[in-house]
Amino acid sequence: MKIWLTRHGQTDLNKLNLMQGLTDQKLNETGIAQAKAARELIGDITFDAVYASPLDRAITTASIIGNVPKEDVIIDERIIETDFGKYEKCNYYRMGPAMTLYWAWPEVIPAPKTVETIASMVERSSSFLKELEKQDYENVLVVCHGGIIRALCGYLEDRKNGIKWRPKAKNCEIRVYESNERGHQFIKSYKHDR
Repeated sequence: MKIWLTRHGQTDLNKLNLMQGLTDQKLNETGIAQAKAARELIGDITFDAVYASPLDRAITTASIIGNVPKEDVIIDERIIETDFGKYEKCNYYRMGPAMTLYWAWPEVIPAPKTVETIASMVERSSSFLKELEKQDYENVLVVCHGGIIRALCGYLEDRKNGIKWRPKAKNCEIRVYESNERGHQFIKSYKHDR
C-alpha cells in the first residue's frame, strides 16, 4: 500500500502566522490553488480511499487532491490537528518561552499546560495508521495538519520517539510512503511552488 500523506492548503490564519489547531478555518484562495497544484503534480493517480481530519481545510484539500466529492472523503477524528489550548490563534513569534521552546524541541521540552502532548499525538496517529494498514488499498490519500503530520511521519519512518519533527511540512506538500509486510519506506515527496 502507498500512503500519500499531505498537509492541508493555506488558510488566512496560516497567512497571518497564527497557531491554528482546532479552529475550523476554511482554505483561502492560495490554499485552493496549492491543492490544485498538488493534484497536477501527481497526475492521473486514482486513490482507493481519501481520508481527512474533520476540519474543513483538510476535507476541502482532500476533495481537490483526491479528485473526489467532499461527501466521499472519509473523516477520521484521530488525524485532527494538535490541540494548542490557550495558544490557539497566538502569533508564532509571540507565544512566550514555554510554547516556543516546546514547539521547537518537543523531544526534550514538555508540552505546556492546556497543550496536547506528543504522547497523545503519537497514540492517536499510530492507532489510525495501524487500522489503515489493515485495509486492502493500493493508493490511499491522507490529508491532515502541520502538527499531527509529524507524528504520522514518525510512525511511517519507524522513529523510536514516534515523531519526525523536522523539516516542517509545507501546505499541500505530499509525502509518499510504502507500507507492506516488511515495514515502511519513504518513497518521495511532491512540492509545488505556490
